[in-house]
Amino acid sequence: MLLEIEDLHVSYGRIQALKGISLNVGQGEVVALIGSNGAGKSTLMKTLVGLLPGQGSVTYDGKPILGCPSPWLVRRGLMLVPEGRRILSRMTVYENLLMGAYTRRDKAAVRRDIEAMLDRFPALKDRLRQSGGTLSGGEQQMLAIARALLARPRLLLLDEPSLGLAPLLVAEIFRIIRQLKSQRQTVLLVEQNARQALQVADRAYVLEIGKIALEGPASDLLKNPLVQHAYLGKVTAA
Repeated sequence: MLLEIEDLHVSYGRIQALKGISLNVGQGEVVALIGSNGAGKSTLMKTLVGLLPGQGSVTYDGKPILGCPSPWLVRRGLMLVPEGRRILSRMTVYENLLMGAYTRRDKAAVRRDIEAMLDRFPALKDRLRQSGGTLSGGEQQMLAIARALLARPRLLLLDEPSLGLAPLLVAEIFRIIRQLKSQRQTVLLVEQNARQALQVADRAYVLEIGKIALEGPASDLLKNPLVQHAYLGKVTAA
């Protein structure tokens, strides 16, 4: 396993956001984490990249990382695309892409990788000199993913990549995730669009009020009556 989490607790003051969750992500897997608002999904992602303190065990590539600083984790291939995209709005698209590769020293390879990203995300190609803040929501999400990929991550954390996007752009984001899956990119995907997430993932976990309620192959959870009723808009027969 590339990522192993055991009995992880995270609190905001007296409020327990994560109540002893355990999950793992294998090399080359796409693992989805679904759940309602307030379940603790984004809290988990922030904890994994050192933005929140926690108690328990988090092992990445065989090494304990809980509480390690974010820059150290980035250099070791752990990259987060946060909820809300968080691009550098005053910088150009090209400058944002360069920031994704700031830990790298292989300048020629960085240039090639930027060209590859522009081929993968053609909507960005004609906007290289535009400031990031002038892009549409979908274009900003593509820029955020491209920026993260330029770090050549071993584990890519995607936090609500389809949030707030029109249906056509949601389809495009999930097309990109499927492409990453075909290239054996390891991904932990937090997503409110449960159907799309379960259709693209290898395995999945359901997080409810800070606890793992269900887990298993994504195809099994997609057919699970409890998941269908709670997250897929289907009413099970009495």
